Amino acid sequence: MITLSGSIERVVYLNPDNHYMIARFRSHEAKNQITVVGYLPGVNIGETLNLTGDWETHDRYGEQFKVRTFELMLPAHVDGIRKYLKSGIIKGIGGKTADRLVDHFQDLTLDILENTPERILEARGIGKKTANRITEAWRERKGIHEFMAFLNEFNLSPFFGAKVLTCYGDQALSMVKQSPYQVCRDIPEIDFPSMDTLAFQMGLAEDAPERITACLEHELKRHIDDGHTFMPKSLLLEKLEKRFGIPGYNAEASMDELVDSGFWVEEPMKDGAKDDGIFPALLHEAETNIARRIRALLTIPLKSPSIDEETMVSELVERVAIVPSQEQMDVLKEIFCHRMAVITGGPGTGKTTLIRSITALLSRMGKTILLAAPTGRAARRISEVTLREAETLHKMLRYNLATGLFDKNQDDPLNADTVIVDEASMVDIVLMEQLISAVSMNSTLILVGDVFQLPSIGPGNVLADLIKSKKIPSFELKTIFRQALESPIVLAAHQLKEGEMPLLEPLSGEAGPGFYFIEKDDPRQAAATVVDLCAKTLPEKFRLDPVRDVQVITPMHKGMVGTLNLNQALQKALNPSGLRIQGMKGARFRVGDKVMHLKNNYQKEVFNGDIGNITNMDNENRILTVTYDQRPVSYAFDELEELAPAYAVSIHKSQGSEYPAVVIPLMTEHYILLQRNLLYTAITRGKKLAVIVGSRKALGIAIGNNKPGQRLSSLAYRLSPS
Repeated sequence: MITLSGSIERVVYLNPDNHYMIARFRSHEAKNQITVVGYLPGVNIGETLNLTGDWETHDRYGEQFKVRTFELMLPAHVDGIRKYLKSGIIKGIGGKTADRLVDHFQDLTLDILENTPERILEARGIGKKTANRITEAWRERKGIHEFMAFLNEFNLSPFFGAKVLTCYGDQALSMVKQSPYQVCRDIPEIDFPSMDTLAFQMGLAEDAPERITACLEHELKRHIDDGHTFMPKSLLLEKLEKRFGIPGYNAEASMDELVDSGFWVEEPMKDGAKDDGIFPALLHEAETNIARRIRALLTIPLKSPSIDEETMVSELVERVAIVPSQEQMDVLKEIFCHRMAVITGGPGTGKTTLIRSITALLSRMGKTILLAAPTGRAARRISEVTLREAETLHKMLRYNLATGLFDKNQDDPLNADTVIVDEASMVDIVLMEQLISAVSMNSTLILVGDVFQLPSIGPGNVLADLIKSKKIPSFELKTIFRQALESPIVLAAHQLKEGEMPLLEPLSGEAGPGFYFIEKDDPRQAAATVVDLCAKTLPEKFRLDPVRDVQVITPMHKGMVGTLNLNQALQKALNPSGLRIQGMKGARFRVGDKVMHLKNNYQKEVFNGDIGNITNMDNENRILTVTYDQRPVSYAFDELEELAPAYAVSIHKSQGSEYPAVVIPLMTEHYILLQRNLLYTAITRGKKLAVIVGSRKALGIAIGNNKPGQRLSSLAYRLSPS
């Protein structure tokens, strides 16, 4: 690490939301201006700083100093003090006022402002009103200086300081000192164990009630983040003692307080278990409301349609040129007789064809239909195959940016006779509550999805629980259509589903579209093979666009074959010369890059998981343009944390998407994530080509690990308590 001393002379760029700064800095050592970049909360032009960091070379801007830590230094001599006060850092002190103060107090000026501000009136030409304004401004600035000194004392990063300062302003220091665990609640990016360590360093007792409560909340949140809707009480107490050294008898009182306050719900676990389950109140309410609403919906009589099998077939042939199979016909004869139903099946079993058939027949009956899916990609796909408008669930339910709530609910339900939701395995428990609340009691709800795919990223295992309850009519499509049988990907997927090792064909010179396996036991070799496949082999052999048509899907973010490393390697291979900028989280973007949007943005109409390409970069106005399906969307440079490189994406992020070709690295270092449904989900993202690069051992582990239903949820029981 290198240390530099000097002062900020010009701010080139500042993100006020996270204090990320690009500035010109004059070094005392070299007496020249350099460019510094990093998180510099509370820093202004004219301030003297001690910086620690490293030199790096930017493609466009050349050599610059990346700041890791910094310390604010107050000037000690008259000239420095005069320059400091004239810089405008202290509100209320202009050029003339600065001269008057420094002329009178000389090198004691800052000491006077700090310790005896009542003496400011001694300076010629400064009245009481001005003195009060100066005193208040100095007090505010002093708070920032003290906060920066606190960061240095406890070796906390500027990124931490920036987040806390943005959230709390001049109350930052008092919040960290008085309520360190509340800081974690308010700012999710802050690491809980680090804050727990800081609390110890500041003298908090190990058995302090606020610490026990915070640790309980942290452990339950970790469990919910893994997809569960509750945590067994005994497991929670066990984790608390193991991770934080808090014995169960100490935690019981804090747990009871959380339950009594209404933040948590404690409830006996189902299926005969003696343990209690601990739920966040929000998820307990969601499960309860879903079960109550579905039970009510199923009690509403539904008039059976007056359309026989022969008429159905003739209508489908005429309207959509479909001749349904007997299995599909059996579903069609039943589906219109239920208020709610589930359709599930693997690839090639005709789920999409069945949706087209259902919508065609409903139209013939004069019924109004709403089509939706959890993601924009899935909604666009179902719209293309049905030739009907489809929306994301959030858009259909009219998510309100101002309130953070959904406008469509049981008081203002969806206006449709039938609501059809595709890719329903991706719907978590919270979104399902919103959906079922917005479906009118006079409507029908049809959920379609592949129950064997990965469950939702959010908590719950909704589609599987609905089927498991046996209260909702469920139809499983098992027959693979002859055309689909010709697809090696479909065959491999169904073999995986049954726990069988698929036929592992090498990618030879004569190979056509299909499913292939390239054996590589070493992660470095596997990563190099993935890059070569994307950059050369697949584009040349199958005439694919390496950026648009080939997608790398991997189980993990870290490691040689994780998204982070592969994105860097693939960018270097596929887009080495594009104009490059520095993103807020260190991700380097270039014009021409494939990128993924990371969270729903309703103002831009771009949604979590949408993939586009960077098509323009305006350095002067600091605007980046990403084109999604021929639609350009602008991002200010301080919005780049909404984007991530997408040459390689996680398997979870690929849900709801299809690509012409997928490349799937699979190594034993992925051990914790080697599951059958994870591999099944990855393979079925490929429409024409799927290539696994990895070890046979890892493949065998994934096929043998069939635990798709291990999420803890009580929705199925709530639907069928008897």
